Amino acid sequence: MSIQSKSAVAKGDGTFIITHVTVAEPKADELLVKIKAAGLCHTDYDSLSWGKPIVMGHEGAGIIEKVGKDIKGLKVGDQVLLNWATPCLQCFQCQEGNQHICENNSPVVAGGNGHTPGHAHLEGSQWEGKPIERSFNLGTLSEYALVKESAVVKVEEENLNFSAASIISCGVMTGYGSVVNSAKLAAGSSAVILGCGGVGLNVINACEISGAGKIIAVDINPNKLELAKQFGATDVILANKADKGLANVAEQVKTMLGGRGADYAFECTAIPALGAAPLAMIRNAGTAVQVSGIEEDITIDMRLFEWDKIYINPLYGKCRPQIDFPKLVRLYKKGDLKLDEMITKEYKLDDLQLALDDMLAGKNAKGVIVFD
Repeated sequence: MSIQSKSAVAKGDGTFIITHVTVAEPKADELLVKIKAAGLCHTDYDSLSWGKPIVMGHEGAGIIEKVGKDIKGLKVGDQVLLNWATPCLQCFQCQEGNQHICENNSPVVAGGNGHTPGHAHLEGSQWEGKPIERSFNLGTLSEYALVKESAVVKVEEENLNFSAASIISCGVMTGYGSVVNSAKLAAGSSAVILGCGGVGLNVINACEISGAGKIIAVDINPNKLELAKQFGATDVILANKADKGLANVAEQVKTMLGGRGADYAFECTAIPALGAAPLAMIRNAGTAVQVSGIEEDITIDMRLFEWDKIYINPLYGKCRPQIDFPKLVRLYKKGDLKLDEMITKEYKLDDLQLALDDMLAGKNAKGVIVFD
């Protein structure tokens, strides 16, 4: 029996509507999840202009409402985190341990949030009488999400804080994983974080958890630098928009680190003009990490690579959902991973426009949509 699910639908022309989507019974390898909370990030705003109707949202947590007949190890009532990088576990990249760039299921690898076999059957979600895709195979800005089994990770801890849990599956994982899985930051090392928005704060927190000796946060907003201190920054630098490529900041960083530069630098601004900036912050043989996902042409002075510097562009912090998500929940329960502190404000689905406006205005470290 199908149900009516109140949902945010991006119309593809830069606008969205709060409407109802008809959701069918799950097929054999699918589940129906009742969404309890959904995190917001800039990708959700971008999805308004993808040129096609789509159920919005790609971060979320909830409770299993129904399970397909072939599902093993999951049952109605289980608490789950939703994961958009649904691995097939069979392709070359999955076999190499790169589940986050699965060649078969990843909507990112498909390009343009393309439809992949990681998506529940298309006819299972209908709007205005036509099948509608779910953003990043999930569509979490909806009362219910029809997803493949590979899109959920069971959480064993009792009384899960769904608001906190909902932000793990994109921004937190991206920031934490970029430090721990991708850069493999060594304890006692130094790190510079460019940009202290939601992802940048998660990078700072992960550097602290990993035992970095010096964590230097850089931003043009003094309020964000104060937040950075709460998340583990040992030092802060107030940058100037007129500082091309953050060259002056790079000199300050070198002065703070014996004239040498940092061991690691993480770019979290999503500003194309700063794509090469982390290279200027690191020592010879240091590691620069492009966290924010810049996808356009930029010009890089190759002398910035001198000498033996490494520049990496990881996706989703090299996420292995069944391994990383439970680890992040444990770190949260222990008090090391700061999730509650990350959430500036909670909203209802009907207030999505306000939530997006607040995000774009930089008012929130993280906004979360909560459902009854």
